[in-house]
Amino acid sequence: MPKLAIHTDDAPAAIGAYSQAIKAGDTVYISGQIPLEPASGDICSADINDQIHQVFKNMTAVAVAAGGTLADAVKVTVYLTDLGNFAAVNDIMAEYFPQPFPARAALEISALPKGSLVEADAILSL
Repeated sequence: MPKLAIHTDDAPAAIGAYSQAIKAGDTVYISGQIPLEPASGDICSADINDQIHQVFKNMTAVAVAAGGTLADAVKVTVYLTDLGNFAAVNDIMAEYFPQPFPARAALEISALPKGSLVEADAILSL
């Protein structure tokens, strides 16, 4: 099955040896999104709520570029530098993902690129 790299200028450019997403058949694998503003490449804000929103805005842009929406998400993984922010992720995620919600894992990790407080990746089924 051929792989198709997905790219959009509406989400931050990849900052390494990876694609924003890969589409293989009807499945889209969205790379981890951190709260970078697409135009500047800078973290959007120090506020965790702003960062969570930016992550899901970036993920939305990549999903649309792949021909889908976040309604097509079947699995999301969220990485937090402080699991105390889990409730905020829950509340904000519900604004971007319709029911039935995707399967999800949430992990606390020691650090994220560029000092981000949150990162998320997703798998879509189109």
